[in-house]
Amino acid sequence: MGPSLTVRTALVERITKETSVQVSLSLDGGPLDLLPDDTIELPASVPDQKVKHHASQDTAHQQVWVWTGIGFLDHMIHALAKHGGWSLRVRTVGDLAIDDHHTAEDTFLALGEAVARALGDRKGIARFGDAYAPLDEALARAVVDISSRPYFVGTFGFQNAMIGALATQMIPHCMQSFSQTASITLHVDVLRGDNDHHRAEAAFKSLAVALKKATARVAGMEGEVISTKGVLAGFGGEDQS
Repeated sequence: MGPSLTVRTALVERITKETSVQVSLSLDGGPLDLLPDDTIELPASVPDQKVKHHASQDTAHQQVWVWTGIGFLDHMIHALAKHGGWSLRVRTVGDLAIDDHHTAEDTFLALGEAVARALGDRKGIARFGDAYAPLDEALARAVVDISSRPYFVGTFGFQNAMIGALATQMIPHCMQSFSQTASITLHVDVLRGDNDHHRAEAAFKSLAVALKKATARVAGMEGEVISTKGVLAGFGGEDQS
């Protein structure tokens, strides 16, 4: 990223009677401020942001810290950020006494909104991205269009109802929720795999790399939109081909 380019960031808070979600995102990596501690009620079970845990990682170019209360979901969001080149902080306090649905869904609604805000007018980006990602015997493919036409199609072929504390049916639902608020077209297919953990992780890694390609800035296209309509910033399923 050239020195004259602005880092694309967003801070989103989604607070309902069911969940409280905070997301801080930089599509271009780099440092991130801590999430505000005074806007949501934090139970004692939520660790301090300065504490390292299973889904946190600091490097010279990325800062990742994810806590949703669902360990496997944290692991997938961590993989999404790491392989997408993002810096990301996510903190969700949800109604896990009921089940994982609201927590997982609302986290991805907030994450998609953060991506949409960080992209802004969507000018100067590649728009399209695709990627394959293997994990041992599993292989997944993701194709992305930063189109402002929210749509999701996916096949995962999970064999079991749960991976850790996350219902496998929530993985396509999370991706659908993400595509809606990010306002993107998203296709994710797991092509093969015997292990559900591997299938899910390959899917998120392929999505990460496809998003990295699609949101990449294109040299010489600054201020331009890759669209015959001349605009990609519309929402609500408008025709932005």
